[in-house]
This record gives sequence, structure tokens and C-alpha cells, in this order.
Amino acid sequence: MIAAVTRDDVTKIDPRQIGGLKRLRHLLPLLQPLHDAGCQRDRAGNRQLHFDEYVTLVLLYLFNPLIDSLRGLQQAAAVEKVSAQLGVKRFSLGSFSESCRIFDPQKLKAIVEQLSAELNPVGRDPRLKDLKQILTAVDGTVLDAISSVAAAWWLPFQDGSSKYAWRLHTHFDVEHGVPSDLQLTDARCSGKSDEKNVLRSKLQKDHCYILDRWYAQFVLFNDIHAIDSSYVCRIKENSVFEVSQERLLSDAALAAGVVRDALVTMGLTSKPAARPDHPIRLIIIEAKEHEKRGGRKGNNAGPGNKGTIVIATNLLEVPAEIIALIYLYRYTIEIFFRFLKQILGCRHLISTKPEGIMIQMYCAVIACLLINLWTGAKPSKRTVEMLAFFFMGVASEAEMLRHIAGLKKTNA
Repeated sequence: MIAAVTRDDVTKIDPRQIGGLKRLRHLLPLLQPLHDAGCQRDRAGNRQLHFDEYVTLVLLYLFNPLIDSLRGLQQAAAVEKVSAQLGVKRFSLGSFSESCRIFDPQKLKAIVEQLSAELNPVGRDPRLKDLKQILTAVDGTVLDAISSVAAAWWLPFQDGSSKYAWRLHTHFDVEHGVPSDLQLTDARCSGKSDEKNVLRSKLQKDHCYILDRWYAQFVLFNDIHAIDSSYVCRIKENSVFEVSQERLLSDAALAAGVVRDALVTMGLTSKPAARPDHPIRLIIIEAKEHEKRGGRKGNNAGPGNKGTIVIATNLLEVPAEIIALIYLYRYTIEIFFRFLKQILGCRHLISTKPEGIMIQMYCAVIACLLINLWTGAKPSKRTVEMLAFFFMGVASEAEMLRHIAGLKKTNA
């Protein structure tokens, strides 16, 4: 839960502790088109906080760990150096809280697309060179909030507490190490907020969707197959199927832990309309047995296994060891969620309104893109820590550049 912050909780920020503003300043021309967004009703021309300034402030919050509250951000905006270099100024808390209602978070997609176009691939294994589809990990994560608006949902947690929460549905571009799509819903994961239904509404051609057990639905598999995309999806270990062809395992497949490769018929107990309409291949991988665990009650807590991971796919000709490798990339999105909450500070939502939350999430994506563009590497804990020291004025630009040079040497 987000704790209330009082004036006494905020330590005065030393201007020398806010560095790296030149890096953020380079982003300002991209934000400029947002300046008049949401001002249509401001006939008097007295709006004090504009969309581009709001986004700049959120990015400043994300990059500087000294700023850990809205009051801290308010104080930082009043620092002369910050105001002069970023074009922002001290704002009222009420104005910041209410202004996001008139800003359209989807306008930030254009900036994400512009930055994405400059990215170099940083996360694709050479063994996947023959896979021509865009490798996309799909999942959702719960964001705790103190919001009590109707769209949020009172969710029970494993510790016995209940909190208002949102669910952030995310498509993660594995090759570039950044999210490619975000959607915010209530946290129930049912009806319109069900992760399967959200994915179904966003399916695209020529993608390879990496999915966990919650997405294992034959109708969804049919939808993905119908648009010439593919899926690599974990299913339950006790799934019912009939084998139509057993495949011989290669040495490479055995080395990858694959214990079975078979073409199967599934949906034997389903209604005809809900059965698979295409051949399905099962890859079974040996895994260390572990119990189900997770922070929330119910089926969405992390699934356990009894010694195997069972994967369903419509990729019939791809080697079994490559299917196993593709599924390993499923965990890149989990790493991103951890990065989002623990490193970029998005565990603390600076707005309780849907528009404000989505702006913060898009700003987090922009932060990931900037890290990629500055360093040529995926966001990592060490790099973000170095950037934090840089933005705190502790590390010099020369030290930051040495760190980046080391990353490029490692990735070469």
C-alpha cells in the first residue's frame, strides 16, 4: 500500500544531488507536441501544468531515487537548476493530481514508437535466427493502489490483507528488451479484464506469443493460429491428449532437458466448437519439482510443477530444443515486472487515477527505451543503479560513459 507523505517526511533536496538533466533535456523536443494536449477547454489560457511538463516530471521521478514521493517531486521541480534545464516549475499537489484526467496516455505511444525505431536488437539468441516471427512474451501484473474508484478492484492477498489494485497487461518485445504494448484493467482477471480476452483483442500477424498456463485455452490457440502467428504456451501437466506421432529426440534436445516430443490430439472432452482446429505439438521438459507460490491467493499465484513443464505449440518443424529455449524467454517479462516495480520505483503509484497510472507506466517504458539507447543494452540492475548515481549527481558523466563502454565491450 502507498503510505501518506507529510511535509516532515520530505528531506530538503540539495540541487547538487540532481544530475544528468542534460540526458533528459534531449527528450524534450519529442515531448513538445504534447504541450497543448488537453487544453481545448482552457479558453482563459491559464493552465499551469501541461502534458509535456507532467511527463518530464514523472521521468525525473523514475530516474532519481532521491525523489520517492509526490512532495519530493514538487520540491525537486522548484530547484532552479531543474526548472531551468527541464522547463518545469513548482506545482501544487492538487493540480498535479487532477491534471492527469485531461491527458490522454495513448498519445505517449507515438513517442514510444519514435524511440523504438532507433533501437538495436539486444536480447535475441543466435539460435533463434531462423525464427522469423516477432518473439513476444505476454503476461499481466498486479499494481497495488490506494484508489477506491469503481474501476479498481479489492483483491485478497496471501498475507490475509485486501487492497485496491489494477492489472497491467503487457506485451514484451524479447528481441529489444522493452514492452511493446500496455493495457490497464481492473485486477479481477475475469470478463473484460481476463488476460486471455485482453490478448485476443491485441493479436497480430507474424508474432510468436510466449504464454504461461493461464493462457492455455483452445479457442485462443485457434485465434492465434488463424492469423498466421504462433504460440509457445505452458499447459497443465495432467492435460488429456492422444498421441498421433512420437518424435525421436536429438542429442541437442536431450541436452536441453526435453524428455518428450509428440504431435497430439487435444480437446477430447471439450465441445466441438472449443477444440483445436490445427495440429498441436507437445514438448515436455524435465524441471526441478517445486510447490505453487505467489503473493496472491487463487489461480494467479505462481504455478508449481511435479517435475516437468509441458508446452503446447503450433510450431511443428522447429527443433524441440529451440521450443524449450523460446519458453525460457517467458521469464524476461517477469524480470521486467520486477525491474518496473523495484528499480524504477513503480511499486509506488504517484497517481491513483487510471490516466495517471497509465502515464506513469508509459513513462517507465520510455525510461527503458532511453536506457537501451544510451547504453546499447537491456535495462539491468547495475546499469540503472549507475544511472541513479548519475542522476543523483554522485557519479560524473565520465564515469557513466566508462560504464556504458564496458557494457558495449561485454555485448560485442
